[in-house]
Amino acid sequence: MARIEVVMPQMGESITTGTITKWHKQPGDVIELDAILLEISTDKVESEIPSPIKGKVMELLFPEGTTVDVGRPIAIIEDDLSAAVTGGGSAPKAAAPTASVPAAAAKTAPAPLAAAPVVSEPQGRRFYTPLVKAMAQEAGIPLAELAALNGSGAGGRVNKEDLESYIASRKSGGTPAAAPAKAAPQGSSLPAGGMTVGRTEVIPMDNMRKAIAKNMVMSKQVSPHVNSVDEIDMTNLVKFREKFKNEFKKREGFNLTYSHFILYAIVQALKENPMVNGSVDGDNIIVKKDIHLGCAVSVPGNGLVVPVIKHAGDLNLTGIARQLDTLANKARTKKLTMDDLSGGTYTFTNNGSFGVLFATPVILQPQVGIFATGVIKKRVMVMEDDSMAIRSMMYGTHTYDHRIIDGELGSKFLASVKFHLENMNPETLF
Repeated sequence: MARIEVVMPQMGESITTGTITKWHKQPGDVIELDAILLEISTDKVESEIPSPIKGKVMELLFPEGTTVDVGRPIAIIEDDLSAAVTGGGSAPKAAAPTASVPAAAAKTAPAPLAAAPVVSEPQGRRFYTPLVKAMAQEAGIPLAELAALNGSGAGGRVNKEDLESYIASRKSGGTPAAAPAKAAPQGSSLPAGGMTVGRTEVIPMDNMRKAIAKNMVMSKQVSPHVNSVDEIDMTNLVKFREKFKNEFKKREGFNLTYSHFILYAIVQALKENPMVNGSVDGDNIIVKKDIHLGCAVSVPGNGLVVPVIKHAGDLNLTGIARQLDTLANKARTKKLTMDDLSGGTYTFTNNGSFGVLFATPVILQPQVGIFATGVIKKRVMVMEDDSMAIRSMMYGTHTYDHRIIDGELGSKFLASVKFHLENMNPETLF
């Protein structure tokens, strides 16, 4: 039997930390091999982490909301199901990393030094590291006072620096650096670390929202955005989809959507206008030969993620639809990998599913363009022969980086997407 340390996994080359968002098991619980132990989030992805062994959860070394360096132990699992639980309680406590040792060796190890007294906390209250609790005990700060502090750590946690600043202000008689948080009213659904001030609710951003905010601001600072908008006649595709959707669902096991046709048309337009499938590197223009098409997917309660259909230029319409369905399911079940989210050369976002007429999206760096579509609506249109007809119309927006894409190329690309959507023969694409 052995004590196995579960460490914070590396989610990508540039990822150095992860935030524990939810523990699925508590000390004393038995967990099966590959059963979900916890959920973590980074600034790029949220993932469920499985257990590496079957055993009993002995300790959870960090509470939910803690950001931990990659490679640090976060939990200990004992493969002896009869082992006594050492962590105790449901509130995880911080612990220094320890090497995995057999139980026999653990019995002969010298007894640990007595720990400094710490502030106890009732069930359901905020979590503190042992260091913070020991500092509060030494400074004579009661739990009620500690709980009233707003911290700068993950989820509003009070860290060492917050407490040091507060203790210094307290000794000098000044105003504490960390202002007390007002209690939430009865029945409030505030997230951890949130507060209310009068009729105002303050909600801390989660990791995904912070990443989205950072990336959107950065994109606007880097790229001068230009938008070209046109209306696209989707009547033929609407009629085809209505006729073919049941057969497609029976054959493929998922729904045929308008996004599949739009993605296919974008691929054709990128082949005809390769500069749009590029990026900027200083004073150089990088033109990508492979088309890796990102597609924004809404994750309920968590904003957007943009998984990437790799080598979309080599796929037919059915291939694109299959990859998109796989990626969308992985996004909604938090199983996307860094590879799923990396390497995109152009992005599509569909605002029409929300009833929006058209949108002007933000470019996902380092790409130089993004295509957005609005809702498909029936409208009375004047045809080329001056007759009037009811047509299913949709607005398309091409947003592009004016550093390398001028209005002519940006508009040509939009016209190309429009042409392929209005003139494709879907009967030959499946």
